[in-house]
Amino acid sequence: MTDTAPPPFLFHQGTAPLLISMPHVGTYVPPALAARFTDEARQVHDTDWHLERLYGFAKELGASILVATHSRYVVDLNRPPDGASLYPGQSVTGLCPVDTFDDTPIYAAGDVPGDAEVAARRDAVWAPYHAQLRAELDRIHAAHGVAMLWDAHSIRSVLPRFFEGKLPDLNLGTGNGTSCDPALAEELLAIGKAATGYTAVLNGRFKGGHITRHYGDPARNIHAVQLEMTQSSYMQEAMPFDYLPEVAAGIEPHLRRMIEAALAFAEKRRAS
Repeated sequence: MTDTAPPPFLFHQGTAPLLISMPHVGTYVPPALAARFTDEARQVHDTDWHLERLYGFAKELGASILVATHSRYVVDLNRPPDGASLYPGQSVTGLCPVDTFDDTPIYAAGDVPGDAEVAARRDAVWAPYHAQLRAELDRIHAAHGVAMLWDAHSIRSVLPRFFEGKLPDLNLGTGNGTSCDPALAEELLAIGKAATGYTAVLNGRFKGGHITRHYGDPARNIHAVQLEMTQSSYMQEAMPFDYLPEVAAGIEPHLRRMIEAALAFAEKRRAS
């Protein structure tokens, strides 16, 4: 039986001046590569599970949506193409990761990808995703005079490798204020802080990855925000990583308020 690989991304074009990017929801690993993985790595634990479902309301708001298909273990779409660290001095995973968030090896026999393999994965998966992201942002900007990019992520709430204790539930990142208008960032933070039962922070442990930092250009009226959510806010954080509709129902209205605020900001900018 031959393996039919999915395209590098799935894309829905909307009508509003907003693009939602989901670079870490993919779970596909080519069989030949999966054969080199450990049993644990083949379970792709570090996926941003179920975000398409959690953001299911976004289509009705007119958002364009860009969804990754391949696992971040194949290539990480939120890393710079040269693999440079986004958090110098802190523990991070790379463009083609060799270890999991739990700091266990991905490759069973230690046969980690060399430069040529990394380049091939970057060309096959990373480059098409980013070409689509750039093209859609440019289309939105040309059509509306403003473009909003929302980079959607989720992560286990407790991960000692990356942070102490429990992560706040809503982690907004704007590259320390460089990727979007500060007024919008503060408005989003206020929504997060007003969400009863949840915690929120702006430019804390997660300040936005490559996508937020690279594409956000407030001077050109292109505003980018990353939201890193705790998975405990909407799903099981351990296998089988099930979506929990009753839990998700608590966070979804606040998430929707944030997206609506971003859209309202864009509309205001378009009007002016």
